[in-house]
Amino acid sequence: MRKRIAILGSTGSIGTQALEVIAANPDSFELEVITAHNNADLLIAQALAFKPNALVIANEAHYEKVREALKQEDVKVYAGANALNSVVEMGTVDMVLTAMVGYAGLQPTIRAIQAGKEIALANKETLVVAGQLITDLARQKGVNIYPVDSEHSAIFQCLAGEFHNPIEKIILTASGGPFRGKDATYLKTVTKAQALKHPNWDMGAKITIDSASLMNKGLEVIEAKWLFGLRHDQIEVVVHPQSIVHSLVQFQDGSIKAQLGLPDMKLPILYALAYPQRLKSDFPRFNFLNYPQLTFEQPDLGSFRNLQLAYKAMEQGGNMPCILNAANEVAVNAFLHDEVGFLEMSDIIESCMAKVAYIANPSLEDYVLTDQEARARSLEQVGKA
Repeated sequence: MRKRIAILGSTGSIGTQALEVIAANPDSFELEVITAHNNADLLIAQALAFKPNALVIANEAHYEKVREALKQEDVKVYAGANALNSVVEMGTVDMVLTAMVGYAGLQPTIRAIQAGKEIALANKETLVVAGQLITDLARQKGVNIYPVDSEHSAIFQCLAGEFHNPIEKIILTASGGPFRGKDATYLKTVTKAQALKHPNWDMGAKITIDSASLMNKGLEVIEAKWLFGLRHDQIEVVVHPQSIVHSLVQFQDGSIKAQLGLPDMKLPILYALAYPQRLKSDFPRFNFLNYPQLTFEQPDLGSFRNLQLAYKAMEQGGNMPCILNAANEVAVNAFLHDEVGFLEMSDIIESCMAKVAYIANPSLEDYVLTDQEARARSLEQVGKA
């Protein structure tokens, strides 16, 4: 039987590539649901091309436009946050690919887990914000969470056949982004146009800025803690400019496994959707002769403070990663609107982590209130910048 997929965030970078994967494997997958926040035009085009059972446009202002465009089609059209949370519970959905960006992915992911749906997780913020809650709920409901981030997919692939063997540590690789090797003096004056030019990956604006500041790697470190049940001191980051080794696992006997491949998100998407099978693909193949040198170096935590702040939040636990994430989302948005400088993003996040009330064992309501308070504090800091 074909696996029926709901894609939350089908118009983003991960969502559009997931649609390519589904289109290339019609015998294995069926598209059931697509959603978008604002990109009504692309959502309409996707609905016409793929004929899903239902779609959601989260911004209700676009509802009439989408409904009118699809009135001749056999597609259910919904709008708003409540519809987004409800559509994942449909009985015709087998797996939910959470490809939304940021905190917005938390509530629908919770609802999907509560409904017993398999999760292909590309929304790392879900585990950053509420890792304990999400993993406990998934365990309670017997729901599997399959990682889509290339680094976490690499770890997951390295653990195949090894789940009974204790991990000594994992090593997450980072490209270093467009500013690898640059110091704080240089970073003080970089523009968003420079920051948006990633050397290896084609991603959305928010994730690309996070990659440039190394916050993306910081969020991935926190995500890895929850996905693989690790302590903070078992997670290491190395800069690997070629983005060929996607991550590594070291076992207690000292042996290291690595997963390699060209930087193409369609491979980890396919692995998550098809697990435990490996489906045949026509993706470009990696050739060692084209990469005679693979290099590795330590990240510069002095110039790129966000990674250090993420480690600090992970070590402290509780609602601190939620504070970190909310402050970062506000800071990145401000940077993209030329309201703060590149290094000021770290100042905003650090200030917010110091000012928002810490809660050691937060509930879901605590996470919601923490996110709201952290955003308000961060907006104050943006106003002072």
